[in-house]
Amino acid sequence: MTHDPITILIAEDVDLVAEAFEVLLSIEDDLEVVGRVDRGDAVLEAVGRLRPQVAILDVDMPGATGLEATAQLRDAGSDVKILLLTALPGSGHIPRALAAGANGYLVKSTTGQRLVEAIHVIVEGGTAIDPQLAADALRKGPTPLTERETELLTLVAKGVGTDDLADQLFLSKGTVRNYLSSAMAKLQASNRTEAVAKAKEQGWI
Repeated sequence: MTHDPITILIAEDVDLVAEAFEVLLSIEDDLEVVGRVDRGDAVLEAVGRLRPQVAILDVDMPGATGLEATAQLRDAGSDVKILLLTALPGSGHIPRALAAGANGYLVKSTTGQRLVEAIHVIVEGGTAIDPQLAADALRKGPTPLTERETELLTLVAKGVGTDDLADQLFLSKGTVRNYLSSAMAKLQASNRTEAVAKAKEQGWI
């Protein structure tokens, strides 16, 4: 008895990586890549149009992060299975990813076999977390940053300055500085650049 293949959308902004994933998955008889996008803010429309069973999302994309795209999909009522992939070894995103509605979280350096296995696990209703990331998350604990501090450091990492931070988040410049100072203190960083680097290293932004 034959079954229809599992349909997959890939969201990845590096063409070479996206193409490699597509080739890898297309080798499997029961998997079919039905579309690719290179921006996080294109995911919601693509899922609505293509109706894939699985969306593989890069955590770090232009337009919207994989975490933001996950939240957008769940807010829209989508039941697509979501597998997040990250290039960073930090584990701090895992609780946020699961809270946002992701079904799996792997590092991009994972093996092809593990990626395929993870797709099957989440389609069958399970959760697929990279074992090393899961162990790191238990050891390091949750992020010490508040949601606002995380949001600010994420924007700082994208090159947004203090004035624009205040405008985008409807905060005063003083409030922005206070949040950033708090984040730097928690991360034991001497400046915002170092704070961003430390937060990225831990996978907290």
